[in-house]
Amino acid sequence: MLSSIFGGILRSLKHRDYLIFMIGHTLAAVGRWMKRTAVGWLAWELTGSTSWLGIVAFADLVPMLVFVILAGAISDRVGLMRIVKLSQILSGLIAILFAMLIFTDLITIELVVVLSLFFGAAEALSQPARMAAVYSLVPKEDLSSAIALGAATFNASRIIGPAIAGALIIWTDTGVVIALCAAIFFIFYFLLCAIRMVETATGQDLSLELFVDIWRGCLYVYGHAGIRFMMILMMAVSLLLRPVIELMPAVSGQIFDAGPAGLSLLLGAIGAGALVASLWLARRGEIAGLTGMVIFSILGCGVSLLFAIITSQLWIALTFLTFVGVFMLIGNVGAQSLIQNTVDQEVRARVLGLFIVFAHGLPAVGAVVMGWIASVAGLPMTIGIGALLMVLVWLWARPQSANMADVLERPEPG
Repeated sequence: MLSSIFGGILRSLKHRDYLIFMIGHTLAAVGRWMKRTAVGWLAWELTGSTSWLGIVAFADLVPMLVFVILAGAISDRVGLMRIVKLSQILSGLIAILFAMLIFTDLITIELVVVLSLFFGAAEALSQPARMAAVYSLVPKEDLSSAIALGAATFNASRIIGPAIAGALIIWTDTGVVIALCAAIFFIFYFLLCAIRMVETATGQDLSLELFVDIWRGCLYVYGHAGIRFMMILMMAVSLLLRPVIELMPAVSGQIFDAGPAGLSLLLGAIGAGALVASLWLARRGEIAGLTGMVIFSILGCGVSLLFAIITSQLWIALTFLTFVGVFMLIGNVGAQSLIQNTVDQEVRARVLGLFIVFAHGLPAVGAVVMGWIASVAGLPMTIGIGALLMVLVWLWARPQSANMADVLERPEPG
């Protein structure tokens, strides 16, 4: 009975090592969002400046754009679980230092920026390894469910983490929140020590040849028709659609005149759609058919966003933005699942590092470009053009669906 209801979710969680990993991963994801919320509030308390808030956020995110490819190459050489463990130790130590500076009233906004940069680097170090490790923790037939379940916990944690942090800040202060985050990171480390996973690293020393490894990873992506195709689709989403989330404060204020309350509803609608879609994908638990779903998600994203922007009614926009969240999550998790299904093991972390850049790093660039264009052409026009361009991307991708499915959904890498 339960198997028919939960499908691939239960199949994935029956694997001991993956279950341990998911418990730790979920705790760490909540901890990271708690940390981000506390650090943001601390920056606001110290300065009362939105400019400093932006600088702190940039410091936390920029390592994901510039360091994550190198992190993938390091993981392929050193070992996936070793790198994830190291990142948790570093995150825990940084959080302890952060909390001590707060408790002793030695914290300054400049130190907040520096420590946020270190936090971001520690997180970027582990991202490709975390993604790649899932492949070794479950059988291949449960891979899609495992990846989607990870996405579900991420979407849930970005709701739960800020809520916990907000309550603790009211009752205590930001130092207590960040100290608790340190404890969470170390708990994840100890859970990782209980996992029995065979490392597939090359065992090579770290040297300048890492950059040769990165170049080989780039050549591998370019030479693999299916993975190159998925990367192009993710790049289109990152530049044409995903930046809308960063511009959502302006959407709430300029288009719907809804203020902070509207902003919360708009972002909540996207997050709710993503959470539902990730749970559905986890239950579905199949690689077959994912290529067509990823391609269709491009059309779904573009059309849903277009209708959300052209309406003048907030509740109608919320409905369409929920579908934006659904389609965006299906595209992201589907693309990652297909890449994991077909990529060669020896370059897995490097390729996933590139995927992170395309899917999660480029939106920062897209937000800057889209924001500048919007200041000239207007926000509704800019977002609408981006949505229409997504439809054109779908028209380019759709005829290639069958060929790409043959490459990406095959049972063995190639």
